[in-house]
Amino acid sequence: MRRKLIVVSLLAAPMMLGAQQMTDTTFHTISLADALRLATENNVSNITAANSVRLANNSVRSARAEWYPSLSASTNQSINQGDRLGPSNNLIPIASKWAYTTSLQSAMTVYDGGRTRADVRTQQSNVAQQQANQINTEFNISFNVKQAYNAALAARESEAAARAQLATAQLQLQTSIAKVNAGAATVSDSLRGIVAVGNAQLALLQAQSNLRTQSANLTRFVGTNYFVTADPADTTDHSMAPVDSATIMAMALNGPTIRAADAAVNSANAAERSAKAAYFPQISLSGSIGGSGTNAFYGVPGLRGDNVFPYSKSLGIQASLPIFNRYQRENSIASAQISYDNAQALARDARLAAQQNVVTGFAALRNAEESIRVNQTNVQASQEDLRVVQQRYNLGASTLLDVLTSQQALATAQQQLIQARLNYRNARAQLEQAIGQNLP
Repeated sequence: MRRKLIVVSLLAAPMMLGAQQMTDTTFHTISLADALRLATENNVSNITAANSVRLANNSVRSARAEWYPSLSASTNQSINQGDRLGPSNNLIPIASKWAYTTSLQSAMTVYDGGRTRADVRTQQSNVAQQQANQINTEFNISFNVKQAYNAALAARESEAAARAQLATAQLQLQTSIAKVNAGAATVSDSLRGIVAVGNAQLALLQAQSNLRTQSANLTRFVGTNYFVTADPADTTDHSMAPVDSATIMAMALNGPTIRAADAAVNSANAAERSAKAAYFPQISLSGSIGGSGTNAFYGVPGLRGDNVFPYSKSLGIQASLPIFNRYQRENSIASAQISYDNAQALARDARLAAQQNVVTGFAALRNAEESIRVNQTNVQASQEDLRVVQQRYNLGASTLLDVLTSQQALATAQQQLIQARLNYRNARAQLEQAIGQNLP
């Protein structure tokens, strides 16, 4: 009985550990660099993009293998027993002996109208396209990670602002209660203070909920088995490094999306050349050598007797050219030409889209920069206004309504500054996604 309990405990231990891991809701802070590194290693889109490059490389090897001769070897052994029918319709017993055969065959294509060369070019272009797609996928995932990380930063900043707002409201409530007790204010002031504290508490709860939501979103992108969140140190203001629009435009026009589109054009062009190879004859060379005998053990001398093991050799050259195959050749060429035209149109559209993304990204970046400067000034002015109004209220020179209005103006200015910072970070991430590189 005791042994059964021990076995059950050992089996249940991993399940309990797994349950503890699944119920761990602790958010571990990570930097943006660590989040991007984890996403590169764990995100499913990055993994499938890397595997697509591997498959494309295998296709290149398969296409090049058409230049190499094929080589195959085969062996066989058999024994016959019983009778056979003789020329006079009489039964003749079969001599029961082991029979052995061996063969070695090889074949290669000597000329195929350039089809193999075109196929190799096609697969090489596909590799270049998949490599560009891999880079593009990495920066798409990086953009998603940065958006989630920036949203978590904004939620953390909103939480800090809500805490400050709650502390101010609580202090104001204490002041109004003291003034009511002293007969210097009405009960309405304390009631409004209670409402202000309640609104600040709701704002804090909403900010904390947003932080958990954005942290869970970030956790999915980085692919960890534990929850992660943005590092509070990244919520501070960073210097806005100048970005040259002409340089960014040139980098975007040579970004991974454009390189993938150009590779698709090259692949379609090579595929068209491969289809046209059907107008040329295909010449192939083949050769074989084989032998057979009885009781000779595959012709190895000295084993099971010295029976004769005759060998035969052959060498052949073949040429083939389809004269009419019911327009299959012509339809293949037309289909390849259509794919080539479509690839060229997509490449042009990719360049126009890159230009559009850079223009809109720069507009959003400049707008966010100016918004940050304006809102920083607004926050400083709102803080000073609240300080003055608070002092005037303490002296009885202003009403509680003035204080609450000033507090609301400060809260609004802080939220607008947080949103401007979020817009600036996302605009930089959008430009980095367009060019396939990180901005300084």
